[in-house]
Amino acid sequence: MSINVCKTRSSPVGTAPVRLGIENLPALMAFERQANDDAWSEALLSAALVDDDFDVWGIWAVEGVELRAAAVLAYLPFDAELQSICVRPSDRRHGLARELLGWITQCAIERGVERLLLELRASNVAARRLYESAGFAVDGQRRGYYRRDDGGSEDAVLMSRELM
Repeated sequence: MSINVCKTRSSPVGTAPVRLGIENLPALMAFERQANDDAWSEALLSAALVDDDFDVWGIWAVEGVELRAAAVLAYLPFDAELQSICVRPSDRRHGLARELLGWITQCAIERGVERLLLELRASNVAARRLYESAGFAVDGQRRGYYRRDDGGSEDAVLMSRELM
């Protein structure tokens, strides 16, 4: 069973992230199709929801039926990798990604993670600004890592933040 050291707390945007379980898979799949241009498959999300080395967090809409934001964090020896963080289009630019990133960072610290890793598309300037403002630094890049709809490719920017 995953070590769940994070406790519910008040949130500046009026919601608190909650750990999602396999029972949330239908809502998570609907969210992925709506919010993520590179949506995860049902098999990958299902595996992450039941794997002790992953935490999947979500922020629910007030009515508790639809997700507003979600993130997937994979725990590695000493490090954790933010594999996905996404906010549905109608809720962007309201601080949800920042709230979720802060929550994930605190959970990783409480779990003893030494460094938080992530990667993003080189063209995702808004995400890069968010990560830099949260203390992440660029470590390098992977050339041609992401596929584009036009058949081309795009570089991935690798970032990390020391937590201890």
